[in-house]
Amino acid sequence: MTDALPPRGCPAAEPAEDGYFRKGCNPLAETGRSKLQNQRAVLNQQILRAVRMRAGAENLLRATTNNKVREQVLLELSFVNSDLQILKEELEGLNISVEVYQNTEETFSIPLVPLGLKETKEVDFTLPLKDFILEHYSEDSSEYEDEIADLMDLRQACRTPSRDEAGIEMLISYFLQLGYVENRFFPPTRHMGVLFTWYDSFTGVPVCQQNLLLEKASILFNIGALYTQIGTRCNRQTQTGLENAVDAFQRAAGVLSYLKETFTHTPSYDMSPAMLNVLVKMMLAQAQECVFEQIGLPGIRNEFFTLVKMTQEVAKVGEVYMLVNTAMNQEPVKENIPYSWSKLAQIKSDHYKALAHYFIATILCDHELQSGDDEDQQEKALSQLYDYMSEGLMVLTVLKDKVQRKQLGKAHLRKAIVYHEEALRVCGLCKKLRNIDVLQEVLTAAHKRSLLKYAQQETEDDFLSLIQAPDILPKTEHKIETIAPQFSKVKVKDFFHRLGPLTVFSAKQRWTAPRTIHIHHEAGELGFSLKGGSPVQIYCLDPACSAASMGLKEGDYIVSVGGVDCKWLGVNEVLEKFKSVGEQPIEIEVISCQDTAASMHSKSATYSVGMQKTYSLICLAMEEDKIDQTKKAPLKLPFLSWGTKNRQKAASTLCLPSAVAGSSRMKKKLSPFTLLNTESSLY
Repeated sequence: MTDALPPRGCPAAEPAEDGYFRKGCNPLAETGRSKLQNQRAVLNQQILRAVRMRAGAENLLRATTNNKVREQVLLELSFVNSDLQILKEELEGLNISVEVYQNTEETFSIPLVPLGLKETKEVDFTLPLKDFILEHYSEDSSEYEDEIADLMDLRQACRTPSRDEAGIEMLISYFLQLGYVENRFFPPTRHMGVLFTWYDSFTGVPVCQQNLLLEKASILFNIGALYTQIGTRCNRQTQTGLENAVDAFQRAAGVLSYLKETFTHTPSYDMSPAMLNVLVKMMLAQAQECVFEQIGLPGIRNEFFTLVKMTQEVAKVGEVYMLVNTAMNQEPVKENIPYSWSKLAQIKSDHYKALAHYFIATILCDHELQSGDDEDQQEKALSQLYDYMSEGLMVLTVLKDKVQRKQLGKAHLRKAIVYHEEALRVCGLCKKLRNIDVLQEVLTAAHKRSLLKYAQQETEDDFLSLIQAPDILPKTEHKIETIAPQFSKVKVKDFFHRLGPLTVFSAKQRWTAPRTIHIHHEAGELGFSLKGGSPVQIYCLDPACSAASMGLKEGDYIVSVGGVDCKWLGVNEVLEKFKSVGEQPIEIEVISCQDTAASMHSKSATYSVGMQKTYSLICLAMEEDKIDQTKKAPLKLPFLSWGTKNRQKAASTLCLPSAVAGSSRMKKKLSPFTLLNTESSLY
C-alpha cells in the first residue's frame, strides 16, 4: 500500500465523472511517507520469501533421516532465522520513523507515534462477480462491467489515501461499499474464489483469506492508522493544531476500539484484541499529552494555583503512559510490539512524572505563605496532590514552616532528577530513539532545568534531610474518551443498485430464473392484485385467469413490465404501466423465491505453511486451558480439517505455524449497520 503524500498535503484530486469517490495520492510521489511505505512493501515480500524457505526447510527436516542432510538443513535454518530477525528489525525501524510523520514546522516537542498503513495485494473482482451475476441473478454480466471496474478503482485508490479528511472519507466509502458487496455477492454457503491478501503491520507476515471480513477489518485498521497520521501531522504550536490532534487521536482510538469489538479472532497479530487494546491506550495517551500541551501553550505562570493544576495534569499524562508501557510488556503483545515504542512510552512516563515533581517543587520553593494569602485554599489545593504525606508531615505545617517546605521541595527535585536521568538512560539504550534529535534535546533541557533548580536550593546541611517525596495524585479536568466512527455521515450509493432492492436481491436469497408471462385483460381485470414495496408481488391471484394458466404464481415478484425493468417501482407505478397499454396484451417477467433453508454444504480448509501462530489460535488455546475439568469438554476438531460451512468456518490463512487442535465455535456478533456484516468473526 504505497502511501504517498507531498510534504504539505496532497491536493484533493478531482472527483470521477459520476462523483462516486476521490482518487488516492500519486503512488510514485517521492515523499518521505511514500518512501517508508515502499520500503515496507519490499520488506513484506522479503519476509514472505524467508518464511517460505523456513517452512520448506522444516518440512525437509521432519521428512529426512539422513544425518548429513539434517546437518545441512539445520545450518540453512540458522541462516534463514537470522535473516528473518534482521528483516524484523528493519521493519521495526520503519515503525519508529516518527519524524517523517511529524509536522514540518520547527517544534520542541516529543514526537508522537503514528501507525503505518497495512499493505495489500491487488484483487481482481471481474470474473467472480460476473459469473455470480450470470448464475445467481440470471442477468447479462457484461452490462455490469462498469460497476465492477468502479469497485476495483475504489479499492486501488484506497491503497494510497491522502492524509486528510478526504482520505478518511474515501476509506469509509469503500468500507461501506463492502457491506453492499458482501450482501450482493458473498453467500454464506460457499466461497467466491476471491483471495484477499493483507500484510501484518508489525511482523510483515501475510494473511490470505477468501473471507471478505478480512478486507473489511483491514480497511478499518487503515482508517484508524490514517487518523493517527493526521494527528501527528498537526501543528502542535497552535491551539487549533492541538485541538485537531486531540480529535484525531480520539477518533483513531474509536475506530480501533470498534474494530476490536466487531471483528473478533482476527488472523493477524496487528488486529488481535490484545494488540488493539494496547493501540487504543496509546492513542488516548497521546491525546492526553496533546491536552497538556494545549493547556501550557500560552505559557505556565509561576503562580500557586496554576502550578497545582499543571502538576495534576502532567501527572495524569505520566500515569497513562505508564499504563501503556505496562500493557506493551504483557504477553502476547510483547513479542510483536516495536521495542522502541515500548521504550518511548517508558521515557514519556518518566519524563512527565519528573515534570510533575518539578512543578510541585517550584510551588514549595518559590511560593512561601504570605500574610495576605488564603491558608485554607492553599492547604486544600496542596492536599489534593498527595494520597499520603511522609510521617511527621502535615500539609498546613509544611505551608507555614519554611524549613519543612524547603526540604520537601528539594525532595521533589531529587525525585524529578532521578526520573529525568532514567528517561535519558532508557533513551540512550535504544538505538532507534537515540537517533531522534528532538527527543534528546527535550529530555536534556528538562534535566538541566531540574539540576539548576536544585543547585539554587542547595545548602551545607542537606545531609540532615531525610524526607522522601510522596507520590503525586494524577487528575485532569479534560477527560479523554474514544470517539466512535460515524459511518452514517458518509453517504455512498450501491454500485450494483441496478440488481434490485437488497432486501430481495441478495446472495442469501434464491429464486427461479425470470419467466415471461403474457397478460391479457379480461373484462378490464388483470386477474390478480399487487402488494408490497419494491419489487411488487402478485397477490390474490385468480386461479382461473389466463395469467395463472401461463405459470403466474401467488407471491411472484414482478421484475419487468413491457421490457422495462421495474425492480425499484412501487405498486402505483407498476399499475400505471399496466394502464398505459389499455386493452393491449403486455408481457411481464416474474421470479419465484425458493426455499433458502436447505443450504448447500461447502468445504473449506485452513492451510498451514509453517508460519508463526495467529493470535486467534493463542486465544483459543488459552480459553480451552481455562475449561473446568469437571465439565465435559466439547469435541475438539483438528484445525487443519475439512468441515461443513455451517458447523466450522475457516478460510485459507497463510500465517499459521502447524496443525493446531482446539478450535472452538465462534459466537456471532451483529453489527449496528444493517448492510454490513451479519457475522463478525474472522477465522
